[in-house]
Amino acid sequence: MNYLLGLKCSRCGKSFASQVVQTWCHECETPFVADYDLDLAGRYLDRDEIRSRPKGMWRWAELLPVFAAENRITLGEGDTPLLLQPRLAATLGLNRVYVKDESLNPTASFKARGLATAVSKALELGIQRLIIPTAGNAGGALAFYAARAGLTALIIMPSDTPKANIIECQTAGAEVRFVQGLISDAGRLAGDLSKSEGWFDVSTFKEPYRLEGKKILGYEIAEAFNWDLPEVILYPTGGGTGLVGMWKAFDELDRLGWLKTSRRPRLISVQATGCAPVVKAFEAGADHCEFWFDAKTIASGLRVPKSFADRMILASLRESHGSSIAVSDQEIQQAQVEWGRLEGVFSSPEGAATLAALRKLARDGLINRDERVVIFNTASGLKYI
Repeated sequence: MNYLLGLKCSRCGKSFASQVVQTWCHECETPFVADYDLDLAGRYLDRDEIRSRPKGMWRWAELLPVFAAENRITLGEGDTPLLLQPRLAATLGLNRVYVKDESLNPTASFKARGLATAVSKALELGIQRLIIPTAGNAGGALAFYAARAGLTALIIMPSDTPKANIIECQTAGAEVRFVQGLISDAGRLAGDLSKSEGWFDVSTFKEPYRLEGKKILGYEIAEAFNWDLPEVILYPTGGGTGLVGMWKAFDELDRLGWLKTSRRPRLISVQATGCAPVVKAFEAGADHCEFWFDAKTIASGLRVPKSFADRMILASLRESHGSSIAVSDQEIQQAQVEWGRLEGVFSSPEGAATLAALRKLARDGLINRDERVVIFNTASGLKYI
């Protein structure tokens, strides 16, 4: 069975049905989150039985929002490796550094998780035409999952999006349109077209289910640590779906009674100095972000002037007693080369940003030598050549 109860506004807590098409809470102008009967699930679900199922994100199906098995669209996403990085850790003066390497997902990025869930739920709800604004990887993921499901996809992306992302969208049969500007400009066009042409907008946090696919990152990390949790997680933050999703996952796992610890990881949001709205808001003690004008960085996935879930991102950081940090493009490039030479990881710029941030935090004594630290490689570096 599936334990989804419905949707709730992340701000006012009002409940909404999940059996009909939903977007976000227009009264509060804030995202919905999926709500599960975790008391009931905790009585009937067996975490060890789930561990024995065939690998992939959908082995957690009872805690994902798609009811019918035939609607669960998959290309083999999830269960990416959590790799110890001993040589890298030694250079940082730390004992245990791990990478969650999302480059092994279909379409070679972590976006496969959220779009697999969003497309599956769209199929279940009878939605046929999907539109997305993207910095690159989310567009490719939507294109391939929509193709797998037999749905139509329209991708809106900045004209300077990496060529690999453009090619993969077109290869999957999606229509691609370009804007002069940033993902925020693509988002405005996607919003306009969804109203004028009848597309369903699967922008980050403007539909409720991409978050659910990303939360499985937290489930997998907890499982990999034998239902304990690491002390620190560094996550590259553009739209922030994965960061918010992991925080949601840790809460769900606790309510299920599956965790061995009540302690939570410190979440550290990593951004680029050329586009750091979360860092600026966090340091100012604000509960929301201001739009970041003239955003510039080589890490296209971090070039997000303002996330629709900015309040949720900041709340997750503060509830975890975490922090946020910005790194320069030069530091990102240096980290990318260092990671490849020391550990054989060809990271995306966004992933390399987490390593650059970890180096600064370790240097400044903000991470204890014995703490277990997880950093993320969110996509293959091959997609940025």
